Amino acid sequence: MDRETYINALRVELLEMVEKRLTPISLRYGYSDVPLETNIKWRPLVLVLGNYSSGKSALINEFLGADIQATGQAPTDDSFTVITHDDTASPNSSIRVHEERDGKFLLNDPEYPFETLKKHGQRFSSHFRLKKVNSPFLRTLAVIDTPGMLDSISEKDRGYNYQEVVGDLAQIADLILVLFDPHKAGTIREAHISLRDTLPLRTFEDRVLFVLNRIDECASLIDLLRVYGTLCWNLSQITGRKDIPTIHLTYSPKAAAPALDTTSRDISFLPHLENQREHLRKAILEAPRHRLDHLAAFVETHSERLSHFLEALVGYRRWLRSFRFKRTVTGILASLFVGVAAAGAMTVLEPFAGMGLLYIAGIAGGIATAVFVLWMTLMMKMFTQRFHRERLHDLDNLTLLDTQTRRDSWEAIEDMVHIFLEQTEGKFSLSEAKRDLDAVNDVYRKGAREIREAMYELSTLREKGPGPYLSSIRDAEGTGASVVSLREKQRF
Repeated sequence: MDRETYINALRVELLEMVEKRLTPISLRYGYSDVPLETNIKWRPLVLVLGNYSSGKSALINEFLGADIQATGQAPTDDSFTVITHDDTASPNSSIRVHEERDGKFLLNDPEYPFETLKKHGQRFSSHFRLKKVNSPFLRTLAVIDTPGMLDSISEKDRGYNYQEVVGDLAQIADLILVLFDPHKAGTIREAHISLRDTLPLRTFEDRVLFVLNRIDECASLIDLLRVYGTLCWNLSQITGRKDIPTIHLTYSPKAAAPALDTTSRDISFLPHLENQREHLRKAILEAPRHRLDHLAAFVETHSERLSHFLEALVGYRRWLRSFRFKRTVTGILASLFVGVAAAGAMTVLEPFAGMGLLYIAGIAGGIATAVFVLWMTLMMKMFTQRFHRERLHDLDNLTLLDTQTRRDSWEAIEDMVHIFLEQTEGKFSLSEAKRDLDAVNDVYRKGAREIREAMYELSTLREKGPGPYLSSIRDAEGTGASVVSLREKQRF
């Protein structure tokens, strides 16, 4: 088993862990609308964001080696475009679009991880498409070009929730590029919302790269420094970070060439600056190497959140059980009190006074039983409904939120818990929820840890040669044993 085979085996095992152990539970409780593996089974994804004049399409065209996306100063394309490799094209043919499909195809083909986007409706579907291009740059990844962010536009104007779509795509992307241009350095309203709210909730900070593009359009070095400072300030205010993230300075040599001859601007500084275009290219091409780590993070994140989700449901049912037990005891005491009071009254009131004690006790017992039945049917239903309403308004007490990690996890699932409890009215099996919680915890505490250990061993292996560990498991190929199980056998 060589290094590449080992990586592929580990990737397959991660997918199987999600498919067999997490997806059935997530679907049963409404944690996810589609199988969780839907979002991670395809190739690595690079999401490109930016305002309408930031040069997204030009950057993509340069990396692809052909003019695939329309470019221009004004908004030229209002679609989310998935650009992937065409494996059927001849390697010697010129780089171009060999196949183009619409959003309905993309959203319904199980090969692609976009089924969750169906919820955004028909208007979004008409602004979603696929292009297959025979560019070598796309052999191991896919790029998603996005509509330019605008300053004064609403969901009503677009016909779909732009931020929700960006969030869903960011959640499955392995790398996100956020492009700015010198004319609107971080001041676009939609960019502000994306950086402040959408991306922090749907992806990790280390997957986002910031790019100040088209720096050749700065009038002078002083102008570039002013723009750079403005962008740094805006990012610090938007993200709330004390440290300024790395900002890549780039421009298109093709576009800058004629600009160098102009006399209206002093851009003599440009040839002395490192154009970090190549840095971006290498970062994008590294996406497949990060994919495995991202898959492990995916398993850890969703197993943790699903565990927290089930923990809240178990907490709800335990509270309900305790509540119902107390109300049942109260009902028993109340019915006994009514029965004893009825018996006492009958011993002094006509025509019961002349009856024997046995008859009085029987009638009093019947009254007590009737009171208890009414209590358990009518009163208990009323009490339970009140309990349910109170718990829905105070979900935070269902689970322990003693650390920031727990609070962050709860923020991601609180609405899901509310929706599930509201739809089921709290009527689900406590024993089944506890079994599912144990199963998810097993993935979170054991399975994810073993995957991380296997990945750590992988990082210590030499790029060439099987190494001692790979040599020891190479003989096990073809036996059906997983990477993790092979690691367990090697320990003992």
